[in-house]
Amino acid sequence: MRINQPVTQREYELRDHELLVSTTDAQGRITHCNQLFVEASGFTYEELLGQPHNMVRHPDMPPEAFKDLWGTIGRGRPWTGVVKNRRKNGDHYWVVANVTPVLENGKPKGYMSVRTKPSREQVREAELLYARFAAERESGQATIRLHAGGVRRIGWRDWPYRVHRLNLSQRMALILAAMVAFDLLPALMGWGWDHGYASSAALALVAAAVWGWFHRSIATPLQQATQFATAVAGCNLNGSTHYNPRHPLGQLMRRLGLINLNMKAIVEDVRTEVTNMTRSSAEIAQGSQDLSSRTEQQAANLQKTAATMEQLTSAVTHTATAAQQAAQVSSDASDVAARGGDAVGEIVRTMQAIQSASTRVSEIIQVIEGISFQTNILSLNAAVEAARAGEQGRGFSVVASEVRALAQRSAEAAREIRGLIGASVEQVADGSRRVDAAGSVIAEVIGAVDRVGDLVKQITGAATEQSQGIAEVNGAVASIDAATQQNAALVEQSAAASASLNSQAATLIRSVQIFRVNA
Repeated sequence: MRINQPVTQREYELRDHELLVSTTDAQGRITHCNQLFVEASGFTYEELLGQPHNMVRHPDMPPEAFKDLWGTIGRGRPWTGVVKNRRKNGDHYWVVANVTPVLENGKPKGYMSVRTKPSREQVREAELLYARFAAERESGQATIRLHAGGVRRIGWRDWPYRVHRLNLSQRMALILAAMVAFDLLPALMGWGWDHGYASSAALALVAAAVWGWFHRSIATPLQQATQFATAVAGCNLNGSTHYNPRHPLGQLMRRLGLINLNMKAIVEDVRTEVTNMTRSSAEIAQGSQDLSSRTEQQAANLQKTAATMEQLTSAVTHTATAAQQAAQVSSDASDVAARGGDAVGEIVRTMQAIQSASTRVSEIIQVIEGISFQTNILSLNAAVEAARAGEQGRGFSVVASEVRALAQRSAEAAREIRGLIGASVEQVADGSRRVDAAGSVIAEVIGAVDRVGDLVKQITGAATEQSQGIAEVNGAVASIDAATQQNAALVEQSAAASASLNSQAATLIRSVQIFRVNA
């Protein structure tokens, strides 16, 4: 016998009115179980389906109970008893197990078990009974045994209870035989009843007739009703029953037939609807799976787009920052160019002042030349007058000579200065022309720098607007990505719900599959 360990001796108490259902094949492997059975066992569907049913057996259960169970249901008879089962974590739970064989051609092809919550009194009685089995097993002196879930005594003490295992015809025959024997007893004892044999023979004939009527009219219909009810209890709804509406048991047979017919109609409807639901749930599950795959792909694409948008936003931000810096540099250059233009203007004005001063110097030199010329004329005149004066004008003549020499040197110096001033004036004029040209170029540079500054400002404004727009697009993409993620989560939940619905539909199919409704 399989021993499941460990055990904790902690009880998991079932809720009232719970029905734990499971079905097994002929070898005891689980083919179906409902959700309440799964919860009570602590296992999952995957761990239970296809496994031997004794995986929930508790070590405290005596082997005599399961021996009686299999001996009873193996003969096609139902079995009921209080059972202690083990949960996956070692805890236990008590049930009243009702095991019904599912027959095919008179032989069990599977078993259906429905369990209910026992009362505390039933649990206490079961614990005492199982403890007694264990004690008698150790001592080797068995006084009780189980038979079809009930407790029977061993030996002669069980003889009075054997009458309970007789069918109705056998019981009626026993009663009638006792009556005939009681009637024959005086004659057999020699008590002087001469007519005893004749009356006893007549009584025997009446008893035989009564037994025949009882067997044909009562026992046989009840046996048929029992067989029909056994088939229905074994989930075989293909049977039919014949009844005489005027017979006392006709109404019973009629109602059994209606029970079978109603259950057959309900089971067929449930099978049809569950089949359609299974097909629909499978389509929903497939559609949800496809949608989930596409949503995941879309989410991945959105994530890539979001990453690209973030990179583009960063690049545009850098561009906007660089444009702002260029605008600042352009503004600074414009200011520098403006200051350069002002400086060149000052130089132009200075050169113009120098040119004007050179012109004035030239005019002064002309005056000096005139004075030198007049001085020279005066010195010549003085020399002439000194010559006329003779000896008295000799000294004056010397002075006149010196004055004339000075006048000549002044004229020569004035001519040299005029040459230098002329050259300087030409150079100043050339410098002034060049400064004017430089001022024009600086003005053009200032204009170009101003235009570049305007363009940089426009670029800066456009880059800022692009950065804001891309930020908004990035936010929108992030929102779409979040929505897509939520949609993906919802799709996964929908797929999980569809899978759960499909599993529940499969469970429903298994729960009604055990019923046979087609001949």
